[in-house]
Amino acid sequence: MEQPRIERVLRLMRLMSGNVRYTVEQLAETLETSYRSIYRYIDTFKSVGFAVEKDENNVYRLMQLPSEYEDLKNLVYFSEEEAQIVCNLVESLSSSNTLKANLYKKLARVYDVTKINEFSGSKSNAANVQALKSAMEEHRKVVLKSYSSSNSGVIRDRLVEPFGFTNNHVDVWAFDIEKRENRLFKIPRIEWVDVLHEDWSFEEQHHKSGIDAFHMTGDDKIHVKLEMSLLAKNLLCEEFPLAEPDIKQDGDKWIYDSYVCQLKGIGRFVIGLGREIKVVDSPELSQYIFEYTSIFR
Repeated sequence: MEQPRIERVLRLMRLMSGNVRYTVEQLAETLETSYRSIYRYIDTFKSVGFAVEKDENNVYRLMQLPSEYEDLKNLVYFSEEEAQIVCNLVESLSSSNTLKANLYKKLARVYDVTKINEFSGSKSNAANVQALKSAMEEHRKVVLKSYSSSNSGVIRDRLVEPFGFTNNHVDVWAFDIEKRENRLFKIPRIEWVDVLHEDWSFEEQHHKSGIDAFHMTGDDKIHVKLEMSLLAKNLLCEEFPLAEPDIKQDGDKWIYDSYVCQLKGIGRFVIGLGREIKVVDSPELSQYIFEYTSIFR
């Protein structure tokens, strides 16, 4: 089972056995996967002996581990209190300890990390995560103060309605009130978060778009296929780990066959490696690369 899928199953186990009750729809949204995948995971739990309960509100709960899996509970599950103690222990490590960031990231994949003071890379980032989390819980508008946009090259305040984080709490989903659109904002680019005493006005328009392996967002699905050298394949897995499940070996070449939300992310990767990659049967990507490189001719 691929690493992203394993992490998703572990997070699902935690959600289904915690104190909060989630519907299948809420589980799918939280884990950023399909309803079908959630039902498939639940069927897998049942098939290996987990006691699964369903109530009239379409809420599924993991009630008990099978006796032969008792050790599994100790390996993969912490209560919220236990998780907080672990987080505190990690936090006590020296900032120069190279293992600290990796431990935070591993905990973040399964547990709520908004209580970890330094997970986001700095105390200011963590404070912004906590402020955004509070605003979401209270359905409040916020101002992202001095937000630095790499797209526009402008640093200015943004009035938004935050409504969700990406799995690693590096980005926040928010409705941009000025532009009347849902956008993904990078938390390290926010100087600080000003939580307003104003309730959301556009909740019915809140929507999380898809996120592809290259961290691009959008509702489009553009088919792409690459033929790569071993070097290109290794770099793709290292820089964009979520792409790995869609890579297959074909002789001495490696094939990446998948869908992306935008061409910008994968386009930059392909252009950066030049002769190590061949675009196969992907006319939109070929056109994007042709147009991008034409400005340098």
